[in-house]
Amino acid sequence: MRPTKYGVVVVVEREGRFLVIRRAASVIAPNAWCFVGGAIEAGESEADAVVREFREEVGGQVRPLHREWEHVSDDGRLHLAWWRAELVGGELRANPHEVAEFCWCPPQEIVGLPDLLPSNREYLTTVLGLASPSAPSPDASGTPGA
Repeated sequence: MRPTKYGVVVVVEREGRFLVIRRAASVIAPNAWCFVGGAIEAGESEADAVVREFREEVGGQVRPLHREWEHVSDDGRLHLAWWRAELVGGELRANPHEVAEFCWCPPQEIVGLPDLLPSNREYLTTVLGLASPSAPSPDASGTPGA
């Protein structure tokens, strides 16, 4: 039986856009789009993991603001704590061992990315209240898919 893993996801917003990364080809979920995040190390607080993971993946400095949401995988073996954080300094540079690229995107664009990790899409639809791209959109009459 695999052990339960605990991680953090770092949600940083600037002028209505969120920082998302495309994961490197050599990591778990290669080439997928997601928010910055990773495992909580032994003895580390969630807030400390937010700061460390952000620095390791994109080189900037953040200040954790608050825990916003939690996602637990269907099998219960992965627990992700979603944190809002404020960018407070440092030049952003993708760590090529973990991140292929990053960008600032409006949430409506992020939710529609085809390679977005499912928990990230769930965050956007559940916490931010965005419509899932698979949901039919209303036409001019207000009838979905008509």
